[in-house]
Amino acid sequence: MPNKFNKLTVAIALASGALIASQAAASGFQVREQSAKTLANALSNATAGAEDVSFMAYNPAAIGNIDGNQVAGGVAYIDATFELQDGQASNVLGMPYTSSASGEGGESAVVPSFAAKSQLNDQWDLGLAIYSPYGLSTKYDEDWIGRYHAIETELKTIDIQPTLNYRATERLNLAVGLRAQYADATLSNATDFGAGAAAMGVPGASPGQNDVIGELTGDDWGYGYTLGALFQATERTRFGVSYRSEIDLTLEGDLDVDGTDPLSEGAIDAGRVSDTGGSADLTTPANLNLGVHHQLTDRLALMANAEWTEWSSFDELVVEFDDGSESRTTENWDDTWAFSVGANYTLNPQWMLRAGLGVDETPVPSAEYRTPRVPDADRRWATLGATWMPTTHLGVTAGYMHVFGDDVEIDQDATPTNENASRGNLSGDYEVEADVFALSVDYRF
Repeated sequence: MPNKFNKLTVAIALASGALIASQAAASGFQVREQSAKTLANALSNATAGAEDVSFMAYNPAAIGNIDGNQVAGGVAYIDATFELQDGQASNVLGMPYTSSASGEGGESAVVPSFAAKSQLNDQWDLGLAIYSPYGLSTKYDEDWIGRYHAIETELKTIDIQPTLNYRATERLNLAVGLRAQYADATLSNATDFGAGAAAMGVPGASPGQNDVIGELTGDDWGYGYTLGALFQATERTRFGVSYRSEIDLTLEGDLDVDGTDPLSEGAIDAGRVSDTGGSADLTTPANLNLGVHHQLTDRLALMANAEWTEWSSFDELVVEFDDGSESRTTENWDDTWAFSVGANYTLNPQWMLRAGLGVDETPVPSAEYRTPRVPDADRRWATLGATWMPTTHLGVTAGYMHVFGDDVEIDQDATPTNENASRGNLSGDYEVEADVFALSVDYRF
């Protein structure tokens, strides 16, 4: 077999959409489940609520609203569904790909978080938060019709955020936090090795029948900052604002390839398709939060939040390989807004009930930019929860969110000269939804 169908054929096909992920509970690949209290209020209290130390992940100035010392820990369980309905796929020449496998790619994920703070003196507070602001786990069957676009995508991030708050006045807190972010990504999809081999006259080769599956992994550390302010305008009304910077990452790793039949396995054994190394630049976006919290009565509190995310920083993805070649994918995402409202009702000193509603825009501008790795859609949230305080120092909160995603189209078009030449055409309608359960405990001392 000619040597031109070796090293990077699989890598270039795999690279499109590499090292990105979507999260059904939030737009793009954002994760917002750092607190069961904020989840139960549909994130409407994220910026101005400042109820416990875990709110530091949303607004670092939140720790100035808490006297003394406190620790909090939580976990969220996300059960996401991304399912392609009426899917159609074909290679660049229009030859159909067929499969009886499901187009369901949603996976469940567990997202932990931790935060702690200490009041140093009357003016200064020191805190530390550890949480995951971005991530996803999705996995399709290896033989589904969209396998040349995506099989598995997993993105994990961890932010370590030391925070310093200054109590400027009795009403105003100002805070800054440093963010050290670790990202680890795993991505796989198939390559139609059979089509290329058949075109070269290899006996027994057939399009769609002799796949090679490549898995790309990469990781990196990046650094940024967060700023926040919390202003107690009146005895009952509080405003909050926070900003989280973008973080630039270069995920470096390896591409491992495996065959699915004797022909593709033989090509790997002969070195015609081989492992390689590569890297991709990824920017996790900046965002701005604005919030208000109003204690309407002694029992009822109302709140609202608006969040802007600079997804336009994700305009393309370039994967560079060890031999100097590269693969470029246009993303062309838009900046987005998310809005939410919520309410808390205090039944008695031990129990508080929570609820909220929210809407969230997708950054994906149209069907041609929607991929199986990011089948993102506009969505709405409905949430419920409760906090139990058996003592004045201990709180336990449980929250539930259901995410209603719009049905959206995907229309990946292939031509001999565009980015989908080796992956083919893929179209259909995606259904997107998710359920999120969160539990947290906070203790003040």
